Amino acid sequence: MLKILVLAGLILISGPDHGPSQQMFDDLLNAPSENEANSTALDIWAAWMESGSDAADLVMERAVNAHAAGDLDLALALYDRVIAIQPSFAEAWNRRATVYLARENYAEALRDVNEALRLEPRHFGAWGGLGSVMENLGSSDEALAAYTKALEIYPLFPSAKRGVARIRREQEGRPV
Repeated sequence: MLKILVLAGLILISGPDHGPSQQMFDDLLNAPSENEANSTALDIWAAWMESGSDAADLVMERAVNAHAAGDLDLALALYDRVIAIQPSFAEAWNRRATVYLARENYAEALRDVNEALRLEPRHFGAWGGLGSVMENLGSSDEALAAYTKALEIYPLFPSAKRGVARIRREQEGRPV
């Protein structure tokens, strides 16, 4: 019995065998060029696509394909299923948030992006999505903070850099 408890403890300590490693995030933070940063970011995105559930991964693949094809209704329905199968899958929450954002359903997008960030605080894409939601809601200070957080994780993140530049241009033109 003791052996079983020790083995179970080791399994819990070792954590999941999916998702990006800390080394990947360290490499992203310290990437010397945009090409290297983008390559590392793609590796992290690929790792985020692994939920730990074969069923969730299969439905996720179909959801991503529907999303890419512009079938937002199907994508949304499939992301709903992925989340039902694997509620701790941060990337499913993030992807569903992007559908809501595309539909200008900011309340749902905000809920989902916050859940993605609760599950994976290093999710630079979700931080960028939060910035976009807040920007669309007219909350430029909150948007700037979210984009800045994304850049703390991925300093060369193109969409976050554009978001920061856009907001700063707007803020510089505002009277105090």
